Amino acid sequence: MTHQVALTVIAKIKLREINALKHLLGLISEDIGQNKIIPLAKLSKIHFARFLILEEAKDLKGNILRPSLVFSSNIDAPLEGHLQELVEVVGESIDQIFSHCEGYPIAGERTRQSRLAYLRAHQIKSQAFYVNTVGRPVKQIHQEAKLRDQIESFLDQQQTKHRWWDWSTKDIRKAIQDLIRGEKTLTWAENPAAEPSLVWRVKETLHFLFGTLLILALLPTFLLISPIFFAILRYKETKDAQENDLRLSKQERGNLALREDHVVQNQFSAVGLIKPGWFRQITVRVLLWLVNFTCRHIFNKGNLAGIDLLSLDGVDTIHFARWIIIDEGRRLLFCSNYDGSLESYMNDFINKVAWGLNAVFSNGVGYPKTRWLVLDGAKDEQAFKAFIRQHQIVTQVWYTAYPQLTAVNIGNNAQIRAGISQHLNQPETEEWLRRF
Repeated sequence: MTHQVALTVIAKIKLREINALKHLLGLISEDIGQNKIIPLAKLSKIHFARFLILEEAKDLKGNILRPSLVFSSNIDAPLEGHLQELVEVVGESIDQIFSHCEGYPIAGERTRQSRLAYLRAHQIKSQAFYVNTVGRPVKQIHQEAKLRDQIESFLDQQQTKHRWWDWSTKDIRKAIQDLIRGEKTLTWAENPAAEPSLVWRVKETLHFLFGTLLILALLPTFLLISPIFFAILRYKETKDAQENDLRLSKQERGNLALREDHVVQNQFSAVGLIKPGWFRQITVRVLLWLVNFTCRHIFNKGNLAGIDLLSLDGVDTIHFARWIIIDEGRRLLFCSNYDGSLESYMNDFINKVAWGLNAVFSNGVGYPKTRWLVLDGAKDEQAFKAFIRQHQIVTQVWYTAYPQLTAVNIGNNAQIRAGISQHLNQPETEEWLRRF
């Protein structure tokens, strides 16, 4: 088993090519997985991927931010293997898309190496990256979904021959195990899912230990300067302007809605300006480091953004998410893949982890006013939802490798597979059977 990583490539679009690029991406979106331009389904390691265009904008000083093309993917490691697959399997497809961008090799100079060099040169590191459950590759997700389907089909077919309610839970489980042992295509399920490599686990343990030591070492210094920090913070919060009119035009709402609620999963992309000054720059970068650290080491088992300290209930509908500081620190790009509608997605965050939203996004221009970094803000539901919609951007192409599976489905399927080989007592067997 492997772990999951993120790739983000951002390239400036040629001045007169943006409409042609939008047209091309529109053709791709008509058949995301199997289109002839870039058949993403042929890339074996991708969980989710997207192409989006950052339209021309202005920074806080009125400087023009040129339009850019963003390609992002959530993949099974290693990252280098994904880059190799991109240029080897869909290299000519990459040509068609990125030839609209500045600096891409001209037709006579496009080779495997020149394509790789371009992608690497335009790769942007995420400041924070969230994975619902680390170490669950695409192949395993597909296998475990099919396993559940076959077991359910078996139980339904046998229903005409057996009165399952007359059977003990132990006997029903044994019948399922016998099915798996007798079917060659299912014998893999008798073995527990593989864990990430020992080398990776050692590296993660060391990263956690050194990160924790760093936090503990800096904590006394922060406590010492915290009165100054919070005094500056509160002063800036009282002076921050909030955008009053965050309504979208009918056309803007339509463009976003066209790309939402087609399957059980959804995508979200948003970009916004970071508030000016060194104070906000340092604050947002430190907070994103902490978000990344906790997502990487603590909230990596199906629960994002921490735990609601009152209900002990977190957000379990997110598959992947990333935060990326772009444009030399002037903007923050956020991309996520989640289950359900955008409305339910926003409600989940407001109701469960509003303080977490406030801590990071209150450093963005126009965010609803906060107090002491984590209070108020997203609790103003209508202002928060308007802010989110105003900063949401169109994702021209969005691909998912398993469009009918929610994060909860995937976790449940993994538990079904695990229960086949585990030793289960009577209550545990009953709980296992309820998963079907």
